[in-house]
Amino acid sequence: MRSIDLNADLGEGVTDDAALLRIVTSANVACGYHAGSVVIMRAVCEQAAELGVSVGAQVSYDDRENFGRVARDVAREVLREQVADQVGTLSAIASAAGTPVRYVKPHGALYHRVIDDEAHASAVLAGSGELPVLGMPGALLSGAEAAGRVVFLEGFPDRGYGQDGRLVPRGEPGALLEDEVEIAAHAVELARSVQSLCLHGDSPGAVDHARAVRRALESDGWSLRGL
Repeated sequence: MRSIDLNADLGEGVTDDAALLRIVTSANVACGYHAGSVVIMRAVCEQAAELGVSVGAQVSYDDRENFGRVARDVAREVLREQVADQVGTLSAIASAAGTPVRYVKPHGALYHRVIDDEAHASAVLAGSGELPVLGMPGALLSGAEAAGRVVFLEGFPDRGYGQDGRLVPRGEPGALLEDEVEIAAHAVELARSVQSLCLHGDSPGAVDHARAVRRALESDGWSLRGL
């Protein structure tokens, strides 16, 4: 049977983590730099371990004020240390909860920056050890592959795509899909070309959308499996 992962950004204090953890198969856990705290990380990791959900480090620029959604001109070595700190913090918490950190995924502005910026992509890779990498095509995934690391390509059922294959920037028309049926159909379409699908937990109706996506995938013959 075909299998695919369903991931969501959790531990950010803006969504129903407990409900989403019962739907998704991987959790991108905020590591404190754009959102989250030790208490929240522990709670998410403990529930993830109980439910068999894979835990990933959602690393970000050090920018809680802007929720990590503003690009920062950070020196490579500084960013490397920041990524290493985030991965290390989450790894210790996850281990205590009985589960490992299985992959790394950048958040927000850093996610989009490392598609093109080789220096920042290199910093994320250097700071995250040998962890598999989740993301979209670009410098980060190419660098990971060149280093012999596992990469997972992801798609976004609740986001619009431009003709260049990238996400339509937030704030522009068509950036966010809100119709549940449309989101579910988009998920089934994307599943044919990626290993993981990401659902944004901070969007209205996020939990209902996640349930609809999971039902649509299973109805289309997909099994759900964490990274």
